[in-house]
Amino acid sequence: MVRNVEKDLPADFCRIGLVDALASQTPLPKELVYEPKVTVTSSPLIQHFAHASLSALVVAPLRAEEQLLGVLVAGRHEPHSFSSAECEFLRQLGEHVALAVRQGQLHESLRTAYEDLRLSQRAVLQQERLSALGQMASGIAHDINNAISPVALYVESLLEKDSELSPRARQYLPVVLRAIDDVAATVARMREFYRPRDAQITLLPVQLNDMVEQVLELTRARWSDMPQQRGAVIEIVRELAADLPPVPGIESELREALTNLIFNAVDAMPQGGQLRLSTVATEHQILLRIADTGVGMDEDTRRKCLEPFFTTKGERGTGLGLAMVYGALQRHGADIRIDSTPGQGTTFTLCFRRWQALAALAPGTDAAAAPTGPLHILLVDDDPLVLDSLREALVAEGHSVFAANDPREALEQFHAHQPSKPFEVVITDLGMPYMDGRAVAHAVKQASPGTPVLLLTGWGQRLDGTGTLEHVDRVLAKPPKIRELREALSQLC
Repeated sequence: MVRNVEKDLPADFCRIGLVDALASQTPLPKELVYEPKVTVTSSPLIQHFAHASLSALVVAPLRAEEQLLGVLVAGRHEPHSFSSAECEFLRQLGEHVALAVRQGQLHESLRTAYEDLRLSQRAVLQQERLSALGQMASGIAHDINNAISPVALYVESLLEKDSELSPRARQYLPVVLRAIDDVAATVARMREFYRPRDAQITLLPVQLNDMVEQVLELTRARWSDMPQQRGAVIEIVRELAADLPPVPGIESELREALTNLIFNAVDAMPQGGQLRLSTVATEHQILLRIADTGVGMDEDTRRKCLEPFFTTKGERGTGLGLAMVYGALQRHGADIRIDSTPGQGTTFTLCFRRWQALAALAPGTDAAAAPTGPLHILLVDDDPLVLDSLREALVAEGHSVFAANDPREALEQFHAHQPSKPFEVVITDLGMPYMDGRAVAHAVKQASPGTPVLLLTGWGQRLDGTGTLEHVDRVLAKPPKIRELREALSQLC
């Protein structure tokens, strides 16, 4: 039975004019509000109740921990139709609903916090793995660069001085030399995962069309010979724009990025297919597209494919190829777009800026420096292969060279030659047993401050952790090039 219970409402029920409160946009009530008879007013909200033939309203606040979360509104068609027990029930229901809402908010906050923590932990773990990778690369860089230094010196010497090379040798040896340069650049870039690039590195004009042809030649075994062994054929389609303007870049980095993209495309076509490489010039950009007809990627894989250590190749993959591509493009101020459809293939579009200053070539980019007159050189390196190849390269340049693989013996010879025939320049390796290159340079400068010291290092130009080089006049990274040695000696002597 419905009855009017206004007089029976407890004292803690806040009996106010709900219509006036809502119409004047006052704050939501903090106590239960009972309006036994709703009058039609100009308030749009109340009109909704009136048009629905609701006459009696109860508004119970949803409050938790002194925080008002909302209100629970109950209405009936007949005025004065809520009893005090029903109002009390709605008040308690509001408390329970508020508690449930609050618990839901806390659960969502906890879930969000847990997800943020998980992402942070993954980012920290990823950074630690990248840091470990960079440190390992730093540790092996010296040995790798020492190993490829003799190859680079001998190949360069053959190209410069051997006039009896066959046409095929002259075609193949520059490819070998570019591959050696790319190996050295790869070792150096592994450390770039966890530290910023040196701001002094200069970008030079790069011809993308030429680079595409070079990379196709370098990767021929991967896209031609190896698939044919499986009975598969990969068709190469070139669509290279004529008179393509150059882009600013470091050629070895861009060449490796393109190599990685071609390898990925070949791996995506185990049964064969078509690999299309195209270049396009727009008003502000130069576009390089690498499109395959392989297995393609779903949306989730497409979003993650540039992340370090993400791979779909299982144990065959490292997850670093596309991450290095992305890092190289970021350092060049370039963008990458990925379009992929499962079962239809993938297209990578590299977007480069146009080169704006063709005349502003960096120092040292001339074809060759002028040969220096014969010099009396002290050469120090603990690696016999590097020592012999450097000595032969310098002798071929017309210099007189005393080579020593022990820095202590080298200093003895330096002091012994001082009175009669002093050395005009000292070339020393950095990492050596007993004495490193800095100690050799210090001892040389103490005995003869005017003698130039040229330091060769397999650790790269940045020399992380090696301290200052105040007694060194010039630093060259291994593997050294003959033209770089020639230029350095010309400047120092």
